[in-house]
Amino acid sequence: MLACWLKLTSTFKLLLSKKAPLKMGNSKSVALSKDLLEELKSNTRYTEEQLYAWYQTFMKECPSGQISTEQFESIYASFFPDADPKAYAQHVFRSFDSNSDGTLDFKEYIVALHLTSSGKTTQKLEWAFALYDLDKNGTITKNEIHEIVKSIFNMISKEDQKNLPDDENTPEKRTEKIWAFFGKKENDKITEGEFIQGVMDNKNILRLIQFDEPQKVQNRLKEKKQ
Repeated sequence: MLACWLKLTSTFKLLLSKKAPLKMGNSKSVALSKDLLEELKSNTRYTEEQLYAWYQTFMKECPSGQISTEQFESIYASFFPDADPKAYAQHVFRSFDSNSDGTLDFKEYIVALHLTSSGKTTQKLEWAFALYDLDKNGTITKNEIHEIVKSIFNMISKEDQKNLPDDENTPEKRTEKIWAFFGKKENDKITEGEFIQGVMDNKNILRLIQFDEPQKVQNRLKEKKQ
């Protein structure tokens, strides 16, 4: 899962670098509020000094105080030049867009940066659940799993897909395998608690629910057989 998180962390950092094609707007001299500062200090690993520095950079590169879906997609796509990560990037963006307004503000940005770079395992699994919970109703269906898995396969070239195990080399097969691990019937649903516990108890589920390079999958499977 490390490769997945490194790409997400790099994406969030690049969004505030000069490499990011951000749209400039009228600059706003809005100070970082004390309440937000204290909230972020309590919920992330960042110090007051770091948060002020991040905020200054954020407002310099995003004068509107917001990052759009298109900006996020553009940076994420740079990590997959031979694939199509647009759908997955949109799902990732949605999972961090806590107020569903189609943008990431400074608070959402810092929470995402913290989570992808140094969040605890349970926090990352809570995020993973949010990623799969497309309608944000607190449960995951088999169809929702299939939707995310399809977006993951879009990031894997057709040639690399040939390196995947036979029982998980299509979105449909991988979805079936994940659903079977949870022991659910066709129309059942998975709660957040069940999801987190299931992944914690079975590393195979962890591997299946996120993107990883096919060759690395093959190498790990070979190591298990030895």
